[in-house]
Amino acid sequence: MGSRMKRPLARGRDRLAQAQELIYQAWDAPSAKRRAALALRALAASADCADAYVILAEASAPLDEALELYRRGVDAGERALGRNAFKEDVGYFWGILETRPYMRARAGLAKCLWEKGQREDAVQQLSDMLRLNPNDNQGLRYVLAACLLEMDRDDEVSALLKAYDEDAGTEFAWAHPLLMFRKQGDGPESRERLNAAIESNRHIPDFLLGKKRLPRALPDMVGIGDVDEAACYASDNLESWRATAGALDWLPAGAQPQRPVSLA
Repeated sequence: MGSRMKRPLARGRDRLAQAQELIYQAWDAPSAKRRAALALRALAASADCADAYVILAEASAPLDEALELYRRGVDAGERALGRNAFKEDVGYFWGILETRPYMRARAGLAKCLWEKGQREDAVQQLSDMLRLNPNDNQGLRYVLAACLLEMDRDDEVSALLKAYDEDAGTEFAWAHPLLMFRKQGDGPESRERLNAAIESNRHIPDFLLGKKRLPRALPDMVGIGDVDEAACYASDNLESWRATAGALDWLPAGAQPQRPVSLA
């Protein structure tokens, strides 16, 4: 009786493994059409293949359709992992290979929710993913910081920066001066943070101030401190800079060292 009970579960795992093999082929496919075809074959092998829904969502132009596909991907990932994973593996997601399709689907879902204007739901998704995987291999903390800044939830941004206080990345380097300017305005500490941010990527002010136009399509890969990284940062954070009264006017002046006050 026990062995018969285990067979359907084993067959399900085998079908999911077959589906995932098709996904690996899809990632190497030369065209979106071929990737979508392989994703559909993967779903035919196993409806629990979350990555198949991710591929279909990425190929889907209508936002509503992409949103639904990502939701189905998250559901599929939850079924594939089982309930125990969300109790026993908290803090180690992504480090466990089987969790990655679920995490990819959920990241896509959060992005679509934000684009749909369902901002609170998007923030909740991102926050919970960081709870599951605080190591944050997907870089979701940067997305969350940009969302929270745009929502004027500065205390939560401060808490996020503190939680990752050893992060020296460009996104957080630039979050600091904006947050400091919101709290204190111009001053030595704000300027110190701004100069540190400029050292991390000197191209960002040109995009924020409109001296350079954002590209129509953002690059898939960026280099530390390069123009592509600056474009990606500005795309995610320009509205927050614009919405902060005086921030863009302060930006060029704040980047200059303050002159000492003469006592003569």
